[in-house]
Amino acid sequence: MTVTAEVDETSPEKLLAPVLSAHWDEPRSWTLAAYLRHDGYAGLRKALAMAPDDVIALVKESGLRGRGGAGFPTGMKWQFIPQGDGKPHYLVVNADESEPGTCKDIPLLFANPHALIEGMVIACHAIRSEHAFIYVRGEVVPVLRRLHAAVREAYDAGYLGTAERRSARLGRDVPRLDVTVHAGAGAYICGEETALLDSLEGRRGQPRLRPPFPAVAGLYACPTVVNNVESIASVPAILHRGTEWFRSMGSEKSPGFTLYSLSGHVARPGQYEGPLGITLRQLLDMSGGMRPGHRLKFWTPGGSSTPLLTDAHLDVPLDYEGVGAAGSMLGTKALQCFDETTCVVRAVTRWTEFYAHESCGKCTPCREGTYWLVQLLRDIEAGKGRAADLDKLADIADTINGKSFCALGDGAASPIVSSLTYFAEEYERHLAGRGCPFDPARSTAWADDPAASSLGVHP
Repeated sequence: MTVTAEVDETSPEKLLAPVLSAHWDEPRSWTLAAYLRHDGYAGLRKALAMAPDDVIALVKESGLRGRGGAGFPTGMKWQFIPQGDGKPHYLVVNADESEPGTCKDIPLLFANPHALIEGMVIACHAIRSEHAFIYVRGEVVPVLRRLHAAVREAYDAGYLGTAERRSARLGRDVPRLDVTVHAGAGAYICGEETALLDSLEGRRGQPRLRPPFPAVAGLYACPTVVNNVESIASVPAILHRGTEWFRSMGSEKSPGFTLYSLSGHVARPGQYEGPLGITLRQLLDMSGGMRPGHRLKFWTPGGSSTPLLTDAHLDVPLDYEGVGAAGSMLGTKALQCFDETTCVVRAVTRWTEFYAHESCGKCTPCREGTYWLVQLLRDIEAGKGRAADLDKLADIADTINGKSFCALGDGAASPIVSSLTYFAEEYERHLAGRGCPFDPARSTAWADDPAASSLGVHP
């Protein structure tokens, strides 16, 4: 489900700010004709009337921050590209969306791919690039086909291609620009920007040692900007409507609009596009709340790699500063909501199994640490753990955190550390009851325990 339509000013939905998703529900919204009906490529014309450095300055002034997880200022990343170096410059769009719970880039590409293509053309003008790449997850075949079709439309219309065709279409002298759509093979690690670059070059996807950073030696050892789909797709609206309009939404340090992926035990899951700083309580009001008869127990603000939060954090502003102050990360804005019937230990175990499976194995802390975390968590969930295992979990997580080659190790440690902080008693009950209190088939120790009702156990 996607909330895109205009809403009554008296309803909770008035807080939404549909921009990227404003026309997703229109017939054939993914076509160039539909995109042009809604000011498509108007931002590009304004950008081409400006010097490349002025475009970078405008994006910096807007305060647009990367929507891929880290929140790094987009304009600053563009500014890092050296000029006058005599090397080709590349733009690489990271569409390898695979964080558990994250579902924003794929719907965007499926319903409105030309927003990304226009943003890429603007970005290439700014960083003086003549070749851009979209690295998209190969499993999402319908999205891949639609993206290929949109790129062909852009070539046929003259937004991409030779200098002659582009100049004729855009009414000014512009260089050649090519866009290559590359399908990845389904490795989560390739969502890390340097592993993505290695994969794009035909090598095994593994993180690179930095420095040098991609802005200096990225794709084919040339200066490269790597941006998330949503980051680039947000640029055309900024060029078209201006920085003041963009800054009128969100907060001072986290301005603008963004896509929130709301999933889990909610009445109406989907993508909700709103200003940064909206709260989960407000989003739940719009989505009908938790499923009938249940309450929120814990949730993730940015996918499974971010420290989980509880119902005490419902009013935390969902921007980079607000979520950070609460002890977590905004990440990809993947709001996974779990009710009281969910076993925290089981959820964390499943996430950790994912990270252990997806570890590329390049660095020891991640390769060995995630393996042993899984063994400990499985034992605890099955009722085979010991009290000392909780200390071991915390110790191994601390050994991984901040010491692995890339953020995958940190992501594996985050839900473990936060769940031990907020739900230590639940871990201890798994140990004392010799099994999961949420699974009567595996443990009968809780059948007569009054405390079980508070955990959502129904023998």
